[in-house]
Amino acid sequence: MAYRALIDRHIGRAVGFAQRMLGNRAEAEDAVQDAFLRVWQHGSRWDGAKAGFRTWFYRILTNLVIDRKRKPRTDPLEAAGDPPDPALDPEAALGRNRTTEAVAGAVAELPERQRAAILLCHFQGLSNIEAAASLSLSVGAIESLLVRARRALKERLAAFQGG
Repeated sequence: MAYRALIDRHIGRAVGFAQRMLGNRAEAEDAVQDAFLRVWQHGSRWDGAKAGFRTWFYRILTNLVIDRKRKPRTDPLEAAGDPPDPALDPEAALGRNRTTEAVAGAVAELPERQRAAILLCHFQGLSNIEAAASLSLSVGAIESLLVRARRALKERLAAFQGG
């Protein structure tokens, strides 16, 4: 019962993080499932005095995601894309999709550690301290990664807006 509540609390954001890192929903769901399996199997290794559960969980998930990115893969069926949402005005949907794609593309082009730092802090809501612990870095290193990532995103998105 408690394990189920733990999954329910973290699964949505974890899948979102993994999907942004991997660029693929199915791969992301598999990575999150693997992460929760490792939590179940190795829960006794977690030391709450050293790190909060969320920090420990995202360390596991980040490592799994990085491992998955290193393995060669084929394009999944999801690469074909989703049909447009009929509820949206086509112009609004097009603008939203272009912006979403531009942001996702800019984030995907970041170096792996910068991308992980941005996703953990801005999309997952982890503090710099939690993100640093999740990535096994110092807080100063995470802040440096964030500065460089924000600068790169600003440059890429300015080019998108101008073009």
